[in-house]
Amino acid sequence: MSPPADANANVGQKVVQYENFINEVLKRDLQKVLEQRDVVYEKISQYLQLKNTIQSLQEAESLRLKTDVDLGCNFYVQAEVDDSSRIFVAVGFGFFVEMTHDEALRFIDKKTSQLTGFTEQLTKDSAKIKANIRMVLEGLRELQGLSEPESRTRDIF
Repeated sequence: MSPPADANANVGQKVVQYENFINEVLKRDLQKVLEQRDVVYEKISQYLQLKNTIQSLQEAESLRLKTDVDLGCNFYVQAEVDDSSRIFVAVGFGFFVEMTHDEALRFIDKKTSQLTGFTEQLTKDSAKIKANIRMVLEGLRELQGLSEPESRTRDIF
């Protein structure tokens, strides 16, 4: 005996609701978390680049520095710094602090470790969202009465 038509319509309605939940909520949340993580990775990259620059300045042991400064829109002008023993470091929220090289290196180490911890949390969040997507997909499979998909692994030998 086949299930009543109302039951099939109800199942179809539930399937559409779950699919909308996956596409409109979970995938959007996953995309936001991954974009946040990419922004944090970019900040870490910038701090590590600054760290390498400071270490190069320390190895050169020269206070004078010639450099190119980006004025915006890839327009560069040559600049000469008479005393590079102190630099301005962006500490967040648009604030810059004047620091010595050693202070800047310590700050960069602390900031990169903090940002790395934040990326680890974002990675865990993305894993949870992916697990939720997988769980909802499994629920959809059961709701529709589909069989277990073939194992994605294959024998090597």
